Amino acid sequence: MRRAGLPAVDVSAARLVPELPWVETDDAAIARLAAEHLLERGFRHFAFCGDARFNWSRWREGHFRARIEAAGHALHRHEAPAGARDPAAETVALRRWLLELPKPVGILAAYDIRGQRVLDACRGAGLAIPDEVAVLGVDNDELLCELASPPLSSVMPNTLRTGYEAAALLDRMMRGETVRPVAHLIPPVGVIARQSTDVLALEDRAVAQAVRFIREHACEGINVGDVLQGVTLSRRVLEQRFRRLLGRTPREEILQVRLARVKQLLTETDLTLYQVAERTGFEHVEYLSVVFKRETGRTPRQFRTAARGR
Repeated sequence: MRRAGLPAVDVSAARLVPELPWVETDDAAIARLAAEHLLERGFRHFAFCGDARFNWSRWREGHFRARIEAAGHALHRHEAPAGARDPAAETVALRRWLLELPKPVGILAAYDIRGQRVLDACRGAGLAIPDEVAVLGVDNDELLCELASPPLSSVMPNTLRTGYEAAALLDRMMRGETVRPVAHLIPPVGVIARQSTDVLALEDRAVAQAVRFIREHACEGINVGDVLQGVTLSRRVLEQRFRRLLGRTPREEILQVRLARVKQLLTETDLTLYQVAERTGFEHVEYLSVVFKRETGRTPRQFRTAARGR
């Protein structure tokens, strides 16, 4: 590519040609989403399962570790070797590592195939998924994730915007414009939750029951009063326990679940903002817009445009 001297954009995962503009997924944002997903489920023990062959596996581990340690927790790690492999020996090593981990534990796998192997090793070791071990992958390979046993939760990268951004840069170069050789890192769409992380690792049954109710009904327009009807706690006690275990109030949890759904609909559908508000429990479009900008720093329209790369 260097010898050809033609306009080019690097879309490799490892930035093979540093003098070219580089378009790739944002590993820091991926790791942050993954950490938040597992922290929200109440885990106190965390692990990362990587692959020594890939730089981005190390990058994701580093960012994941920083977020987990910032939350006051330690991170355990396991890495598949870079050289020639003995699949049987690797499986034995992975099972041994899983059995030695404190439980319950939330594991981020560097990518979906690695996540599937962790699931397989858990079954071979007799570990319950997701009650003892919750597993989260990266890439959201839908066929692999849905056929995994149990179905694998995964961080979904924004491949549409990544391709669009790379094509736009190449177009500028082909028209003779000078494009600086900098990194263009594209944040992920979000976490696609499936059965492998469908758990609340909370000893407080009342809080776990409240959280599950919120996640199932938040987009139906519920409020904290509705949550209280399902638990034998006063509002003050519930909020105290919520804040102690999850770092937020029931009201904040309801809003977080609604906004996550709003982001998904803005990214994956062409629904109008009115329709999005209607489907996510916001009574007024204007209120949705105000809350969305306050929480994300962007209007819904700006978020949709950025998510789609247009």
